[in-house]
Amino acid sequence: ALSDGSTKVENLLESDDIRYMLEALDQLKVPVDKISADTVVVTGQNGPINSPTPDEVQELFLGNAGTAMRPLAAALCMGKGKFVLDGVPRMRERPIADLIDGLQQLGAKVTCVEETGCPPVTIEAEGLNGGEASISGKMSSQFLSSLLMSAPVVDGDVRISIKDELISAPYVALTIGLMKKFGVTVDIEGDMDGTPSFFISKDQKYISPERILVEGDASSASYFLAGATITGGTVTVRGCGSESVQGDVAFANVMEQMGADVKWGPDSITITRDTSKPLKGVDVDCGKIPDAAMTLAVAALFAEGPTTIRNVYSWRLKETERMKAIVAECTKLGAKVEEFEDYCIIHPPKDNKINDNVLIETYDDHRMAMTFSLAACGGVNVIINDPGCTAKTFPTYFDMLDSIASH
Repeated sequence: ALSDGSTKVENLLESDDIRYMLEALDQLKVPVDKISADTVVVTGQNGPINSPTPDEVQELFLGNAGTAMRPLAAALCMGKGKFVLDGVPRMRERPIADLIDGLQQLGAKVTCVEETGCPPVTIEAEGLNGGEASISGKMSSQFLSSLLMSAPVVDGDVRISIKDELISAPYVALTIGLMKKFGVTVDIEGDMDGTPSFFISKDQKYISPERILVEGDASSASYFLAGATITGGTVTVRGCGSESVQGDVAFANVMEQMGADVKWGPDSITITRDTSKPLKGVDVDCGKIPDAAMTLAVAALFAEGPTTIRNVYSWRLKETERMKAIVAECTKLGAKVEEFEDYCIIHPPKDNKINDNVLIETYDDHRMAMTFSLAACGGVNVIINDPGCTAKTFPTYFDMLDSIASH
């Protein structure tokens, strides 16, 4: 939408998050033509997005889509106009203050709710002239990614520094790789695992590559990889593999540590397991794969010995308070779970016998529904409350799970 030229986006996920972003672009009068169920053509603005109604406030409702809220909050500061970005009640509990802080350092007139540091976000945009910002990277990598993606339409050089630590660094690398496809190079100074800084020079602009193919979602692939690991079946997921730009493909390595056999193709991963060899509990730093780490929590129920999932404080800031949700639902299934600020230790049920007919609360969180469906791999009935919440990112999940399950 910020680039010069039109871009055909193919293999686009049909989900709530994508729908909210497309609806917002439509409201902002950015031309988006739907070619098919998974293909759209976006006509770029060759610069920042300005309000179509300069004298009126544009109110954008973004549901619980953090991947729409954060990039739009940054991008709309670069143009001109008045905007309010809001969402469902849970969105008003999801922090965005670190992003707002960075935008304010660059000169933007933007605020969130001071008491909570959460949306709604109010913007009075007058364009920006570049500058420097130092932000925290401890809560979400999406704050940095949002600033990076918006920087090329600023009228000046931009330098963004991380002042503490950067979680989920692979997602930032993905953002930088995508920007390169649109003709913009981000210069990185320092170590991505430390306190890096990023420089975008003013003599660059986005130029459409004309076509972008979206990779299959590695986070969503984790459920099927874990299912095969637990049961000893064989599953191949296509659309992400050894050449993937997504950090969550590393989840397959965790399944291998637990005892699975993994085969990699350039755009596929195949997993199976010799069921004569028990799964082993693991101790893993999941700071780079926090979404897929949820799937590990259920796989841990079927392992010998405890599993420790570390560096996942960001769970507490997601669609629900995921740490508490995972502790509660694993406990219902028969596990003993020790909860700490940014990690948990899961002790599986005795003899890995999962409690039958447990009602799983999903907390309006798509990943809770998909993750805990895998408890049924223990040969028990699992009742998922509000399975429709998977529409946020994977509306056909249960149909696809059914298609590879034995009955």
